[in-house]
Amino acid sequence: MIKDKNGKNLSATEVTNKVMNRISNYFLDFELMLLRWVGHIPSHTIRNIKYKFFGMKIGKGSTLHMWANFFDPKNITIGEDTIIGDHAFLDGRDKLKIGNHVDIASSVMIYNSEHDLSKDDFSAITAPVEIDDYVFIGPRVTIMPGVKIGKGAVVAGGAVVIKDVDPFTIVGGVPAKPIGERKNKNPNYRLGRARLFQ
Repeated sequence: MIKDKNGKNLSATEVTNKVMNRISNYFLDFELMLLRWVGHIPSHTIRNIKYKFFGMKIGKGSTLHMWANFFDPKNITIGEDTIIGDHAFLDGRDKLKIGNHVDIASSVMIYNSEHDLSKDDFSAITAPVEIDDYVFIGPRVTIMPGVKIGKGAVVAGGAVVIKDVDPFTIVGGVPAKPIGERKNKNPNYRLGRARLFQ
């Protein structure tokens, strides 16, 4: 009888599923390595072409700065005229939808999978993340699974977002709480040209 790492006896079907899952993870790890290499190419156009090849949907005029990292890019959709800062991490283990004219600063981490602390095997649970149009997310923000950030909202640098953010609300802190309100309720700007070699 074959046992898992926790000593539980496994059926033949469970063993087969674990082997297939392990093989699938090897391919995923290889894909992630290739994506990290793409992140070092100093051309926005070439990086976007490569990211699209891996299944990411990227809207017209959007920029993903160098050294951004991704997990399972086929579930990631980025709208038009959106900027993703350097060293950002975008999780695609569930759906991640980022709208138009969104400015995501450097070192932002967006997760849609986390460990279930209540389960004996510490397995993962997933929930989609959605970021609406004209949102600004400051540097070093962490967004957790299942969060929806409404249109025009602002997340202050260093915040940890664990629940939904209403449209045009400014949040900050750990955990993030409302600290203000954005006055312009009808944004209509474009973020502009990406800087070369970033």
